[in-house]
Parts: sequence; C-alpha cells; structure tokens
Amino acid sequence: MAPANAMEPAAPLLDRTGWTVTASDEETAAENGRAANVLDGNAATIWHSRYAGTSAPLPHSITIDMNRTAVVSGLVYLPRNDGPNGRVGEYSISMSADGQNWGSPVATGTLADDAAAKTLGFAPTGARFVRLTAVTEAGNRGPWTTAAELNLLGDPGTPAATVDLPRTGWTATASDEETAAENGRAANVLDGNAATIWHSRYAGTSAPLPHSITIDMNRTTAVSALVYQPRNDGPNGRAGAYTVTTSTDGTTFGTPVATGTWRDDDTVKTATFTRTATARYVRLTATGEAGNRGPWTTAAEIRLSGPANPATHGAWDRITGFPLVPVATAVLPGDKLLAWSAYAVDRFGGSNGYTQTAILDLKTGKVTQRRVDNTGHDMFCPGIAMLADGRVLVTGGSNAEKASIYNPATDTWSATTNMNIARGYQSMTLLSTGEAFVLGGSWSGAAGDKAGEVWSPNTSTWRKLPGVPATSTMTADPAGPYRADNHMWLYATSGGKVLQLGPSKQMNWITTAGNGSITPAGPRADSQDAMTGNAVAYDIDKLLTLGGSPAYDNVPATRRAYTVSINGGQVQAARTGDMDQARAFANSVVMPDGKVAVFGGQSYPVPFSDATSVLTPELWDPATGSFTPLATMAIPRNYHSVANLLPDGRIFSGGGGLCGDCATNHADGAVFTPPYLLNADGSPKPRPAITGGVPSQAPAGTSLTVTTGGPVASFVLMRAAAATHSTDNDQRRVPLTSTPAGANTHTVSIPADRGVVLPGTYMLFALNAQGVPSTARFITIP
Repeated sequence: MAPANAMEPAAPLLDRTGWTVTASDEETAAENGRAANVLDGNAATIWHSRYAGTSAPLPHSITIDMNRTAVVSGLVYLPRNDGPNGRVGEYSISMSADGQNWGSPVATGTLADDAAAKTLGFAPTGARFVRLTAVTEAGNRGPWTTAAELNLLGDPGTPAATVDLPRTGWTATASDEETAAENGRAANVLDGNAATIWHSRYAGTSAPLPHSITIDMNRTTAVSALVYQPRNDGPNGRAGAYTVTTSTDGTTFGTPVATGTWRDDDTVKTATFTRTATARYVRLTATGEAGNRGPWTTAAEIRLSGPANPATHGAWDRITGFPLVPVATAVLPGDKLLAWSAYAVDRFGGSNGYTQTAILDLKTGKVTQRRVDNTGHDMFCPGIAMLADGRVLVTGGSNAEKASIYNPATDTWSATTNMNIARGYQSMTLLSTGEAFVLGGSWSGAAGDKAGEVWSPNTSTWRKLPGVPATSTMTADPAGPYRADNHMWLYATSGGKVLQLGPSKQMNWITTAGNGSITPAGPRADSQDAMTGNAVAYDIDKLLTLGGSPAYDNVPATRRAYTVSINGGQVQAARTGDMDQARAFANSVVMPDGKVAVFGGQSYPVPFSDATSVLTPELWDPATGSFTPLATMAIPRNYHSVANLLPDGRIFSGGGGLCGDCATNHADGAVFTPPYLLNADGSPKPRPAITGGVPSQAPAGTSLTVTTGGPVASFVLMRAAAATHSTDNDQRRVPLTSTPAGANTHTVSIPADRGVVLPGTYMLFALNAQGVPSTARFITIP
C-alpha cells in the first residue's frame, strides 16, 4: 500500500563545497558537456562523454574529489532530463583515499532506463575520491554516458565488516542526568529497552549544552562505530551536532574519531569512526539539539561496533544494484535469482496488468531487466509457491485474481487460470500431492472471508475449499481482516495436510481433500500474535519462528523465538533463546548445517520507513537454542525485503521500501558469506565437492550413489525457495541418511515420505566434519 508520507533518507547529502570532478572523457566541441556540470546544481547542464568526431567507447568514468576524507555511503545519480541518450545502465562504483589506489568496487549493478534519480548505496567507507564507471548505456542506444548531477550520501548506518560488541559488564555515566522529574539516568541506554531513556538534567534549571555520555566497556577492545537510537516517544533532546572521542583510561580522550550532525528524526543513527580505535571508554558529546527545541540531550539506546571476525561473524560482498526494488525473489537452477516488483519501476499498486522483473546471474553479478505484459498480471504483493516441476507459481497481489507461472527452463512467463477469490498478501505452499494451496489475503480484492483453495497442476484450475475459512487463522489486528489474514506461516505435511503455525498465536491443522477442514492445533506456547514475523523449517518436522509484532505496524516488535515440532500428529511449541534485538519485517534463512540466520527488520514496525532498523543479523544454533551476532549490514532491510539461500551456501539479502517517490527505496541487495565458509583472515575454507552421481531428477524413496572429491560427513537437501514480505513457506531442510559405498563414494537415501520431501527442485549439499558445505547440485524430486 502507499505510504502516508514520503520519507527522507537517513543518510545526509554531503556538502559539495570544495569538490572537483574529472572524467575519462568529456564533450567540449559540439556542446558544453564538461564533467564539472554534475556539481553546478543545474540539472539542465550535463556531463556528456565525447561524441564529436569519433565517440569515445564505453566504459566511461567520472571521479569526484571531495578534497577531504569523509564517510560516504551512496552516490545519487540524476540522469539528463532532455532525452534518454547516455543514461547509465550497468555501473560500478569504486573509492580511494589518494586517487591512485582503487580497491574492488563497493557497488555494481544495473539501472532502470528512465529519468528518475537513482540512489546507489554501499557500505559506509571513509574516502576522498569516489568514481562512477558506466559499463553500458541503459537503452543500448549508443556508446555514450551522461549525467545531470551527482551527489554523495554521508553516514547512515554501521559500516560493513563490523559487529555489535556485547554489552555485558558495561556501565554508562553522563555529564548530567535527570533524576528528579523522571528516571532519566545514563544507565538506561544499556538496558535493551528503547522506552527508557537517558535525559540531560532539566528539573529546576536545565543543564546547558553540551552534554556527554561515556560508555565504560570495562575492557579494552577495538571499536569502529557508535550507534545512537533516539527516543521514540517525542523529539525533544535528539542529538544534532556531535563528536565521539575515546580513551583507554577514562581521563585522557584523544582527538575525535567521529564528528557530524544527525538529522532531526527518529531513525537509528551511527557515527562511523574515521579510524578504528583501541579503547575502553567511548564518549558521545552532543553539542546541539537536532531541532533547536531546547538545551537537552536524550538517548534511548547506545551500542558500539567493532571489527568482525569472518570465521565468527561472516562477511558481506559488494552491493548489487537492481533496476527495481526486489520485493519478491525465487532461487533458480543455473545460478540465477529471479526478482520482481510492482507494475512499473519504483512504483506500487495500480493493477495495470504488467510487472517489472529482473534476473541476477550469480556467476557474473550482472542483472537483466524485463517487463512482463503477456499475463496481464501486476504481481505486486503476491503469494508464491515453487511447483513440483521447478516452475514458480505467483498469485494475486495488485491484479488480485490473477495467477502466473514462470518457467526457468524456457525463461518464459505464462498465465494460468484465475483464482476463485481475489487476494493480496496471501500465503501459499505446495502440498505433498503436488497441488498448490493458498489462504488469506485481504489486502487486495473484495472484502470477505479469504478461504482456502487449491490449484491442480493436472488441470491448471482452482478448487474451492469451503471447509477452510480464513477466520480461524487470523490475528487480533485492530485493522481487522485487511491486516489479520496476511503472510501466514504454512508447513505442508503428508497426505495433503498443512500446519498453519502463525502468525496468529493459535495454530491450526488444515486438510485439503474434498471441501477441506480446519481444526485447532493448540497455541504457540506463550507467544502472542506475531504478524510481520516468520517461520522456517530447519529440520524434518521442526520449525523456528522469529520475531513479529501483535499488530501489523505501529506496535513494538518482539525478540522472542519459538520452536514448533510435529510428533505423531501432535504439535509442540516451546520458547527458545531470545534474539538480541526485537525484529519485525525481518527475513530468516535456514542453512545447510541447520543453523538459521535472520536479517534486518525494525524494532518498531512502520512500513516504508528505515527508522528503528536493526542492521546486525543474528545466527540461531539449534544445538544451543541461542543467537549470536553476525557482520553488520550496510543498508536497512525492512518492509518489502527478501533473503534467500543460494546454491553456493551463501545468502542473498535485498530490497526494502518500494514507496513511489519516497527516499527509503532500496533497489539493491548483497550476498552474505556465512562464517562456516571463512577463516579468521577472511580467506575461504577448503570445501567438499560433489563430483558425480546426482541426476537431474530422482523420485522420493530413491537411493543415489554420490561421489565426492574427498571425505564428507553428511548430505542434506535444501528446497529451492521463494521469499516475499518476510515469508518463505518454500524453505525446507531435509537431512539425508548416507552410508559409505567405497572411496569417496556414498549411498544417499531420499526419504519416501512426500510430506518430508515435497515435490520440487532441491539443492543437494555435502558437508564435511566441520560443517562446511559444498556447492550444491540441483535435483528435482517430481
């Protein structure tokens, strides 16, 4: 749905005073196409690559010299507005401290062929020089590159390759604090509760600015960023101008490691240090109140980040730009990731009968774009099911009655029969029978009970299930069915049955034969409704549920996680360890070793907002039931974000936003390398390899003779999955029984139970004794 108000980005535009710019080439004969035009504030003047006489060939580059070192997190590219020629298509962005030494690109991608301003984000990095290289022209009209204006964004969030430092044993003191009129003590910034705050003294006579708060970690460690969360109950006391200093003894504080001015809003702020400091004490000093409302300073929470250990926290690859916001994604054979969005680039709703799609080639990193018109289907906010033959079924959304199918074998989209009930925000799962089940979806279509129905692959038609009303599965959202029957967590089992285990606190068993039926399966332990949370099947008949909130938005999210197990038809739910941070609109991915990674989300869900973003992913270990932090994300991933396990054992995380002209759109993604693939120095661990014995298809109950390049300890099937709106009901991890059958040869058994191994395409991984996975081989179990 559309946002009530457009929102400005958390990252500030950097001041261009003193900047200069140079280009690989520029047009000076036929027109004034000099590089300097991108900094003149006039969109009517442009940089144009050389074309008089003989055009300079692609690629073309333009380099900004800020003539000072600053933290940069994005480049804003404004195309020319007088015509399409020279719009940037494929691009890369590189950074340098001295203009001579350029590392690997911090961002690559493909831009949409339109005149809208493009924000190209990347991990915040200290640099003096920023270079944009155009590899192709967006419309392939010629060998040209143009730009009307270029801007750079400052520090919006914690940098890549960092991790939240554990706050155990920390203490906080302040230059002054309010204790008379309220509990505004400094210690509140470390209690994990955003509702309690540090407030500078105001009872009687207010203490004047500046105000400072000092964190004593009670140990000396490397620190590279400070994260400041403003109070969420009002604007007074938001820190504006600030400095951060560090100390090893609490007495001598050196020159600032960060300075700046934060925006006057409620988004989580970060001071990224220009250098990593080894310190015990970190002091935040507010020299101004963001809105000049008074001489106060407040803070809800303060966290510190330090360098990540890749072997413990994993690592992020560069940001990849998409020509759309990837609101929905599906993993395909051939190392491809399919993404789709709304009916037009960076727009939502409209029911205009077409959809923008893109495919990321995971081998080359290139993104290609296609508009799909032939199905008459705007697939924004859909249901998704991965079919038995590997095709992708997409239902409803903005064109709420429609259903479309993508065939990866032919790279084509086609229409199938319309649903009986028009839906948006519905949930789907494939059944053990090979049929596809859908339920809920009151966001779109006429009001009324969005009862279940089933699609048959044999007839390509839908069958109503009047015995499966959506009413029994709803949360108690104050917005009613419009929000209460969205994004259900569905787990298919044997005999065409489905366990609906959330987000409502009441779980239900659903049968799909005949008219269908629905019966209670008990509460999810002591969980409340958890809309905007998710569930993931980490083992056979074992699921983990994570986060969510009692209503769709504007209520606090939860840190809680639960395990849900099915034993002989009985459902048992229990609380497991809590996440370190509350999350709504997060995405969770089960990995081949059975651990579950959770990415992004907000502690206070608000669609189309980057406020209260959680940038530190976490990893749940089923052996301990506990969560550990992972390397910090560079870009918020909240409402309309996705995450998917990839065939090389890494994870794609992307999207967020898609709200028209607002500035919280994230038309990009990044690949996360989990710690099981990395050594402490960031180098890749040796991996096992599957060398043979994996056919393209094998029925359930089959035994395979699989060869490997060396010793392996186990095998696991991971279902190729599809994600949207924090929900991925296609995820499924199936550990396999295997026995030695000779040197580096193994007999690997696929379970015969179709409720365990749903029909469809799977990734077969081999794991060594240390839990390091191979690159997967795709196999379809029809």
